[in-house]
Amino acid sequence: MIKITNLSIHLPDFAVQGVSLAITPGDFFILLGPTGAGKSLILEALAGLVPINDGSLHLNGHEITHLPPEKRHLAIVYQDGALFPHLTVEENIAFGLRYQKKEADDACQTVHDLMDRLGITHLKNRKPKTLSGGEKQRTALARALAVKPDVLLLDEPLSALDPVTRKEISALLKTLHHEENMTCLMVTHDFDEARYLGQSMAVIRDGRIEQSGPVHTLFHHPNTPFVARFLGAATG
Repeated sequence: MIKITNLSIHLPDFAVQGVSLAITPGDFFILLGPTGAGKSLILEALAGLVPINDGSLHLNGHEITHLPPEKRHLAIVYQDGALFPHLTVEENIAFGLRYQKKEADDACQTVHDLMDRLGITHLKNRKPKTLSGGEKQRTALARALAVKPDVLLLDEPLSALDPVTRKEISALLKTLHHEENMTCLMVTHDFDEARYLGQSMAVIRDGRIEQSGPVHTLFHHPNTPFVARFLGAATG
């Protein structure tokens, strides 16, 4: 379980204030909101990439508030993949396993299994600059999954893709979540992505949670005027 309690992040021109969330194991949780609402800040704070000013973060009963990113057992995928440009596809996927000190044979098998599963074995010797957007995201997903994270963090992973590729990667995420029973936390501002992938959701506005709960409930029973307007629904 992910437990975020009273999270506050103060930047010179923006603040996340008093955010509290509980995400159950195996949930696909969506952080939805307009651009600049603070969604990615919350995600990166959980990953240990942004310092927090107040609050606490727990994962599976253990406090991770002050742990470095590499000790949190999380993996993050960004919208551009954030691959290492000097490494091949295969080397990118294997990168995290080196720091886990996996046996070479086990690491190699993990990488090959993931490349096969995500349909990128034929790309293993290619560098990121030669890949399409969809190929980059498949590689980034494989790299994240290789370390067997407790939670997969997704920061708008579909937003830079063309419509056809977006649909393919979205279906892949849904399949991976179902087959692995992974806990996923995804940032998006796309309603269709939220409906298709999400089980639970929080709508974020100006660094605060407006409403959280099951995706269906938020879309059909918004409890604030902002959520009703933002989701295009009526409060009545």
